[in-house]
Amino acid sequence: MARYTDGVCKLCRREGAKLYLKGERCYTEKCAFARRPYAPGEHGQGRRKPTEYAFQLREKQKIRRAYGLLEKQFALYFDRADRMKGLTGENLLILLERRLDNAVYRAGFAVSRRDARQLVRHGHVLVNGKKTNIPSLLVREKDVIEIKAKGSKRVGAAVELSKSRQAVKWLSVDADNLKATVNAMPARDDIDLDFNEQLVVELYSK
Repeated sequence: MARYTDGVCKLCRREGAKLYLKGERCYTEKCAFARRPYAPGEHGQGRRKPTEYAFQLREKQKIRRAYGLLEKQFALYFDRADRMKGLTGENLLILLERRLDNAVYRAGFAVSRRDARQLVRHGHVLVNGKKTNIPSLLVREKDVIEIKAKGSKRVGAAVELSKSRQAVKWLSVDADNLKATVNAMPARDDIDLDFNEQLVVELYSK
């Protein structure tokens, strides 16, 4: 399966926003975006005036990269969100928030979504007592997420780091036992990154 293997810090710089892709490093002065808040490359500091399409494309790329999705995966989520009742943009973000790898990250058991995806892939995550290795699994209300790798140093470091992050309302976390319960479906207000999902809707409507 195709996946992104290049450096992730340049993605934050390209999208002009801190996407917290590097885990603990993003919270320190070593953060690449904090040191060089402009696009990477020779022309990263150019003054080209972006077009309307460029604004829409960059917003789509920002959301896609924040959740670590490939282009085809993101398009499938958009199609599903478009068929649901309600606002397509909000539906899209809520679907992405419900991904298992994102729930593991939001619960504070991983320092980044990429790290959470690896935990799931390697079979260290239980959902309702059953092992699953599908990062894209959509969690439901009353689901119980548990981490098997209790002795892992990286999980312990993630739990410590999560204490400095704002807890999400839709998850009830038992950090001592590495368990999290889905209290309710996530809402738009629970997403702390600065996304303008309406631009994505306009892009796909063309």
